[in-house]
Amino acid sequence: MKQKPQLKKGVDYIGVTCVFFCHDGRGRFLLHKRSKLCQDEQGNWDAGGGSLEHGEEFEEGVRREIKEEYCTTVLDLKYLGAHNVLRKNKGKKTHWIALIFVARVDAKKVKIGEPKYMDEIGWFTKDNLPTPLHTQHPRFWPLVEDYI
Repeated sequence: MKQKPQLKKGVDYIGVTCVFFCHDGRGRFLLHKRSKLCQDEQGNWDAGGGSLEHGEEFEEGVRREIKEEYCTTVLDLKYLGAHNVLRKNKGKKTHWIALIFVARVDAKKVKIGEPKYMDEIGWFTKDNLPTPLHTQHPRFWPLVEDYI
């Protein structure tokens, strides 16, 4: 019997992702450097995010992703808005709806939870951003900077 092709989120249908900017409540926020095993933007510094799972509430998805990526729980969470993200990845058009959140976490408890996809993590202020940044960062940052 012939197998049906696997459909890919963001490529074959619109994907929904929760993007989060974690901060410590003292003006610093957490970024990670994307590894060579990431689908795109390898070597770029990124805030964090992941696909919403079927049947999952927005906040539940963000809390799950933060636990998976940074091994910590959320102390305070705010929804900031949504962006329509239309891009190309390896020559294919992609379409994602990005739900943007800001989350306060305990900086002492943060560590790399997905070493396969993160080369390193770091705490930064808006005045000392690492480079290169993820290409979507300039679109999302105006929503976030008032909360950090």
